[in-house]
Amino acid sequence: MANLKRVVCFLLSLTLLSGITASAVSTSAKAAAVINGDTGELIYAQNVDEKLPMASTTKIMTALLLCEHGELQKEITVTADMLRVEGSSMGLLAGDRVTYHDLLYGMMLASGNDAANVTAIALGGTVEKFTEMMNNRARELGLENTRFVTPSGLDAEGHCTTARELALLAYHALKNEEFAKAAASKTATLNYGNPPYRRTLKNHNKMLTLYEGAVGVKTGFTKKSGRCLVSAARREGKLAIAVTLNDPNDWSDHAALLDYGLSSIKQTAFSPKTASYLLPVIGADINEIQVFIEPYTVNTLETEEIGCTVRLPRFVYAPIKKGEVLGTAVYTLNGDIIGTADICAPKSIAVINAAPNKGAVFLRNLKYILLNI
Repeated sequence: MANLKRVVCFLLSLTLLSGITASAVSTSAKAAAVINGDTGELIYAQNVDEKLPMASTTKIMTALLLCEHGELQKEITVTADMLRVEGSSMGLLAGDRVTYHDLLYGMMLASGNDAANVTAIALGGTVEKFTEMMNNRARELGLENTRFVTPSGLDAEGHCTTARELALLAYHALKNEEFAKAAASKTATLNYGNPPYRRTLKNHNKMLTLYEGAVGVKTGFTKKSGRCLVSAARREGKLAIAVTLNDPNDWSDHAALLDYGLSSIKQTAFSPKTASYLLPVIGADINEIQVFIEPYTVNTLETEEIGCTVRLPRFVYAPIKKGEVLGTAVYTLNGDIIGTADICAPKSIAVINAAPNKGAVFLRNLKYILLNI
């Protein structure tokens, strides 16, 4: 029997690592979605807008709110009221001292319901007030079909999301550096307790080990929701996020979904229509400096809707160093910002040194600027 288990695990590993052709993608899930992790574009949809329970993938929102709150090194003392929750645990006991940082990893790795409940009460005062914060944040992110009733993901009436919106939640959460770091961690060594002592947590997300380039994000299971999984992978500079809800074959399905998503994303060097600008200079022997908008590599499905907004000052003062940032190019897809790039000085410009000429140069520069406004 032991040998059979080893063979099954080996074959699963081969499946996940070898890659599955895009044409073969299909899942056993009740709902599934794949999005472009850099732009949020939908790549694959299966019952993508059906409202379903999402189990511990709920903790993506709980963890995001904790990261956005900050003060991750702040230490709190766990109370008995905070631990009135069942299910998976990071091992907290009443009286334990624990930091927000450790609660984050307790949620994302051990899927601790205790960590989620402690976070909720620490930040919101009560679980009810914290879930209100969760729902307000969901509305801010445009998640209209998502409703949180518990911070841990335990089943509750009305606690639901959709595959599309859970993918978008992960898309926003992964933009947070602290969240992304925790989501990608296979293990974490933490110090908490009374007194705090060293212990190691392991991530429940097997995709981090089985799928090349995996960077997160969260597992989940209850009897009502079935197996739920949000995964993400980055390869060759491209990021795909996959979601399945109620999927008995989630590990292998996510390998197929991520392969499909990554193969669908195209890297395109986008150049704006106007690629250079003349920027007036004050205090130099020259009136202006020419700056250039470099081509920007965009990971997207289509390039037709990409826009570029250039933000430059009306003029700059000498001296200017080569490579100095003078402005920003903001790239958008369908109105949403997908990236920015610095606009830098292509050469150095010295301030004029001859004292008798300074006044004349200043007036000449000023006249040039006024004539070109």
